Amino acid sequence: MTRKKAGRAPGWSWRRGRVTALLGLLAAVLLLFPGLVPNTPGRVGSLLETFLPWLGLAVPVLLVPALLRRSLLATAVLLLPAVVWSALFGGLLFTGDRAPGTTFTVVQHNVSDVNPEPSGTARALAATGAGLIALEELTAPALPAFEAALAADYPHHATRGTVGLWSKYPLTGVRLVDIRPKGVGEGWDRGLRAAARTPKGEVAVYVAHLPSVRIGPATGLTSGRRDESAALLGEAIAAEPLDRVILLGDLNSTLDDRGLEPVSSLMGSPGPGFAFSWPAKLPVARIDQVLTRSATVSRLRTLPATGSDHLPIAADIRL
Repeated sequence: MTRKKAGRAPGWSWRRGRVTALLGLLAAVLLLFPGLVPNTPGRVGSLLETFLPWLGLAVPVLLVPALLRRSLLATAVLLLPAVVWSALFGGLLFTGDRAPGTTFTVVQHNVSDVNPEPSGTARALAATGAGLIALEELTAPALPAFEAALAADYPHHATRGTVGLWSKYPLTGVRLVDIRPKGVGEGWDRGLRAAARTPKGEVAVYVAHLPSVRIGPATGLTSGRRDESAALLGEAIAAEPLDRVILLGDLNSTLDDRGLEPVSSLMGSPGPGFAFSWPAKLPVARIDQVLTRSATVSRLRTLPATGSDHLPIAADIRL
């Protein structure tokens, strides 16, 4: 009886793994040029941009078949999305310590309109010692709890509708910023503007809560009202007479989303740190933002969870 010789495992080859290599190349292209993906139908482009950093997971996922097939081609090509992701997002992995020259810290938090512990949330935010605290989804029943808990450390505050600003510095020029999309009636007030008299001079502070988006299998990403509201907010900031501006708000998307371009194009870098803020139990995106004009966000980070479905974020500001 003749015994068959055991076949040797195939060696590494440049000819295998072409599909894996093609997928890796596609991931690199999408990371570099997400704008190539159209926004119709279903605003797929905005959906990709909202979760763009997670596209980097394509590298370890595709590396498995590349190694199993011993494909030199696929392994080499996967270096492309790895390098692109590192260039785009690698710096966000490190937030560092409080930066020298920091003027003050600000906190942004969507406190949730069904927050079961508004007083506890307010005390946690006050304990940060931030110079400014911006809140969204403030309900009439919860407002007195926030006012009482923050009064001692924040003698200056203003609210318009469901957004509010608490400040250690005097506030002047407080007014409503109308960011209502078409078809939304009176009483939908989600924007305010105030001038804060900081140690480095006056700064215009905007607090905004843009409309929510929905994701469904049939409709994709429904963000039309959010985009329209972002355009109105951008117009207000563009017309702001003060040079230095701080925007704090729940913008209901990440800054890579083209729908926020009317706002993000007017502001500076968001600063280092991913600071994923939503959902609180398993954060996958930062839809709560701190943006500045003629000022610098030197550090950005999330704070411990409160009774909200969002995490608070804190930013160090240098004027």
